[in-house]
Amino acid sequence: MNLEKYVAVSGMPGIFKLVSTRNNGLLVADMDTEKTKFYTMRKHQFTPLGSVAIYTYGDAVAIGDVFKAMHDQQAENPILEPNAPAPQLFDYFDKILPDFDRDRVFISDIKKVIKWYNFLDKRNALDFSGKDAKSEEE
Repeated sequence: MNLEKYVAVSGMPGIFKLVSTRNNGLLVADMDTEKTKFYTMRKHQFTPLGSVAIYTYGDAVAIGDVFKAMHDQQAENPILEPNAPAPQLFDYFDKILPDFDRDRVFISDIKKVIKWYNFLDKRNALDFSGKDAKSEEE
């Protein structure tokens, strides 16, 4: 799964598809309407999803691996709503990623992961077939 082409823009809801980079910002496309818009670095911060990882007691786990675990366990461990009570969200995340660092992963992080997963899954942007991983290895 290649998440490098998706970016979160501070102050804007949802995830955007990266179209182009410029010295002073990014040109991104809305995933629903495909309209492109330029966001400047002066006003916004950008987070490529491919660079996001979740703290664990060992090495950090890439967000793509967390999304895959959420997808694989969806039948026996349904995804909660992001506005569920904090103890339920921590218990859910503990089943998804048992060794996540509870001191460095905050409830807001868990909510964001769930929102991002739901957003991308609803738009069929998550590919768990493993084709991207195989092509990257070759």
